[in-house]
Amino acid sequence: MTIENGFTRRVLGRAALAAALAAPAIRPSFAQGAPIKVGVLHSLSGTMAISETALRDTVLMMVEDINAKGGLLGRKVEAVVVDPASNWPLFAEKARELLAVHKVDVTFGCWTSVSRKSVLPVYEELNGLLFYPVQYEGEEQSKNIFYTGAAPNQQAIPAVEYLMSADGGGAKRIALLGTDYVYPRTTNRILRAFLNSKGISNDDIMEEYTPFGHSDWQGIVSAVKRFASAGKKTAIVSTINGDANVPFYRELGNQGIKAEDIPSVAFSVGEEELAGIDTKPLVGHLAAWNYFMSVDSPVNTEFKKMWATYIKNPRRVTNDPMEATYTGFKMWSQAVTQAKTTSVDAVREAMYGQKVAAPCGYTEEMHKNHHLSKPVMIGEVQADGQFNIVWKTPTAIPAENWSPFIPENASRRAG
Repeated sequence: MTIENGFTRRVLGRAALAAALAAPAIRPSFAQGAPIKVGVLHSLSGTMAISETALRDTVLMMVEDINAKGGLLGRKVEAVVVDPASNWPLFAEKARELLAVHKVDVTFGCWTSVSRKSVLPVYEELNGLLFYPVQYEGEEQSKNIFYTGAAPNQQAIPAVEYLMSADGGGAKRIALLGTDYVYPRTTNRILRAFLNSKGISNDDIMEEYTPFGHSDWQGIVSAVKRFASAGKKTAIVSTINGDANVPFYRELGNQGIKAEDIPSVAFSVGEEELAGIDTKPLVGHLAAWNYFMSVDSPVNTEFKKMWATYIKNPRRVTNDPMEATYTGFKMWSQAVTQAKTTSVDAVREAMYGQKVAAPCGYTEEMHKNHHLSKPVMIGEVQADGQFNIVWKTPTAIPAENWSPFIPENASRRAG
């Protein structure tokens, strides 16, 4: 039994202080100074959590890695995580919280274009810096955002060209299926104009949209089968986002739609989304990305090893937006080191021309339009949920964030 009174506490306190003064000093790993704060703005609940949780984990992995190497500018890097919960207005509120309350130096976040467009005015107003890691529709350029995912010429158009090629099956009819928001609608507007330019009439283009979280795909998949019964080779181009992909692919399997009959190419389905479903009926269907976990490159081997060590779960996979997050974090840290400050204006200037040997196996470069040069890859779904890469560009290609198929933005392209 221990009896502690005021005298005992004073004696013990003096003894502890003496011991502390006598002990050898333990030097911190970081120089003096406030930590560098990294905001993490990804949905950890709601319909987009299936895709975005892994991006939160990727940022936390990168923060842990850079701190293990001594931090940045001699300072510790600290992650500030918020959950906008797949709620688009809440994204803007959480962005303001990160910038105005937590005073973050940079943010990595968003998946959907509607979430990005929700936060864009906040980052411009408060002069924050956002790294956005997901493919999108283009038609945007902000001095406060660096876009590390693909523009349409780095994913959507090459994917459709592949479907129309002999290797891709020679499709003559295209079913455009998407979630009902700005990314699918703008991307499909671009694709419709592109298909028209290649001689495919509007009669040979089907276009359908569903809400986020849509689960009943029986009617739409049946309509695709009827559309494909006209005698022309038909393919599906999917801009379906979030957890709606799980019942969509399940319905393809239920109705016996095989890749050799009606191939589907997805722009928002990767290894993470396939982890939750039986992929055996989907073997041969396609996805278009700029990275797959199956890429054979030394940097990807290190990336996968880094992820496995951090996440400690052999079932957790890597995917394209994770790779874009990794690349963006590397570029940002290089720019901070070059600028010798986390000041947004200085880091922005230092970002131009930054290069990273990325896990995709290519060196990617940030251009003054705030977009990366990236390779394009087409992968076939395998029974184990991985992708076999069947086509890729020989080099990384610069982004066209203003599409030639959106006539009203011609002056911006010229600029």
